Amino acid sequence: MSLPRNHAIIAALIAVAAPAAAQAQSAAPTFARIFGDHAVLQRDRAIAVWGSAAPKAEVTVSLNGQSSKAVADGSGRWRVTLPKIPAGGSYTLSASAGGSTTTLSDIAIGDVYLCSGQSNMEFPTRLATGAWGSLAGSANANLRYVNIEHDSAAAPRDELKAAVAWKAIGPDTVGDASAVCYYMAKSLQQKLKIPVGFIDSDWGGTTIQSWISGDSLRTLKAYEPGVALLAQLATSPTKAKAEQNRREEAWWDAHDPSAKAQRAWIAPDFDDSSWGSITPTGSWKEAGVPALADFEGVVWYRTSVTLTAAQAASANALQLGPIDTYDSAWINGTYVGSGTIGWMWRDYDAPATVFHPGKNVIVLRVLGSGGLTGQPQFRGIRTASGELVPLSTSWRYQAGMRAKGLSIAPAPWTVPTSLATLYNGMIAPIQDYGFTMVAWYQGEANGDAGKEYETLLPLMMADWRHRFGQPELPFMIAQLSAWGAVATKPGHSGWAELRKAQSLSVQHDAHAGLAVTLDVGDRTDIHPTQKTVVGERLARAARAVVYGEKITPGGPEAVSVTRSGSDLVISFRNTGGGLLTYSSDNAIGFEACGGDSCSYATATARGDTVILQGAGKPEITRVRYAWADSPYVNLYSVEDLPAVPFEMEVGPRQ
Repeated sequence: MSLPRNHAIIAALIAVAAPAAAQAQSAAPTFARIFGDHAVLQRDRAIAVWGSAAPKAEVTVSLNGQSSKAVADGSGRWRVTLPKIPAGGSYTLSASAGGSTTTLSDIAIGDVYLCSGQSNMEFPTRLATGAWGSLAGSANANLRYVNIEHDSAAAPRDELKAAVAWKAIGPDTVGDASAVCYYMAKSLQQKLKIPVGFIDSDWGGTTIQSWISGDSLRTLKAYEPGVALLAQLATSPTKAKAEQNRREEAWWDAHDPSAKAQRAWIAPDFDDSSWGSITPTGSWKEAGVPALADFEGVVWYRTSVTLTAAQAASANALQLGPIDTYDSAWINGTYVGSGTIGWMWRDYDAPATVFHPGKNVIVLRVLGSGGLTGQPQFRGIRTASGELVPLSTSWRYQAGMRAKGLSIAPAPWTVPTSLATLYNGMIAPIQDYGFTMVAWYQGEANGDAGKEYETLLPLMMADWRHRFGQPELPFMIAQLSAWGAVATKPGHSGWAELRKAQSLSVQHDAHAGLAVTLDVGDRTDIHPTQKTVVGERLARAARAVVYGEKITPGGPEAVSVTRSGSDLVISFRNTGGGLLTYSSDNAIGFEACGGDSCSYATATARGDTVILQGAGKPEITRVRYAWADSPYVNLYSVEDLPAVPFEMEVGPRQ
């Protein structure tokens, strides 16, 4: 019997739809991107596991004989908690729903370390001192790591930007691991004899403000407006960028008498035929243009790019490479972004509505001494497919006012000085993973704000502890190394103030440790290569603070300064049995200060004390040690650990 025509159509549609529905129903659940083959999960605590599945699907997660169930929410997110498991492996981790299963293999249970900070934490093992000879025999299946891809986000992410790959340490993998984190983890794993994993989430050149959540930063009044503008970027990017543009133009109106008239140069149809022509391949001072050979100030640039209809529809960003130093960028008259750091690449997101088929005009206003310093082949319009449509290599340019010493406040989302964006993109998605401790190596980018760092570092530690649900999570802090000019007389040192902030933060925190790195720095290279010692000193601090081993966590620390006759006596702890001075009978780097005046003092180590001979004058009120960006030091414990730099008030007479 034949069906009526409309019934036949319905039956056909059902026949087509049924397999698709069955396929959707049976789609296997997925794990969050931080989970993968060879991962290490934290031992001896409840294990959180999460991921995605069909909405409302019942998901069963199993690991080493333990199982837990959850129902995915309306958007497909699920989360379970497995009972704590002691160290061991290799295990299988599975997630099942609707008859389909996703399986991860070679899962280990052990201790997990989160390593974060800026470039000295990011510095890869393959470039560290001794790597050429030592890494060939590095294979260790019980030592594993994963690198988190750079990601700056306006709001906290539930998921990492990209999938990650856990790797067991070996000659073919270890070179890409953080050197400091690797050597720390290696030292601890050899001691613990259990699986150890480390997660490397860092970004060179970034300030600590980038790594603190917006909720915590806004508790500091100075950051309230920036955090609010960042929140607006997450919900209304167009409005947020318009507000940032308004702020920048107000700055220009206050500093450049020609700013209002020169805004006409932004218009796509502005006639720039009378401007000069330049093909930027480096600093404008080296472009062979006499007018720019010694120029510092404002230079405007204009160029264009032709897009097809398909390219215009999928275009989403302007890529320019590095710019020296401050720039604002417009596409077809629409502001798309600004930057304030000379070495940072400019990648400005832009809505598709900004572009159109045919000619598109790019305008830049640069304040600095070099302009477009990168190579032309890296400049272009990026599309959703990853295509880079190159800009014309030739630009029109026009010089504006001459200026030196001016600086423009960056947008709160501009890396490397952003607020909260790296926490949002690189920490928030893994905050529930479970960690034994955090290793933090950062501070160079905050080297001119040591006093503020005394607030920011404890704030970050408290922030992560709260968000991770680990109120006593230990932090091991690598103190700033030596870099910059060698001091020939006492004076101001921003890096010394930053080191003081780091040591004070640790002293006031029962769950923190400090690794001094002064003696393994390089005054000519901000990235010293002796990462083995730094990692091992962090490991030593962890052995004492995290694992309760009865050892000194680090080098000698001054605890008091008192007067004794005409001398000053500095008492130290953590000397390991006494103080040593290398290559001299005297300890170098001590200063006696009164008011704003400091002078070097003759210092002699005696047991657990250092005597500053003849420095006990009434006008002397404080003592400093190693107070320079790049100090030379020779004061150590008998365990060969350098003394901690300090500044301390002189106490009462003994």
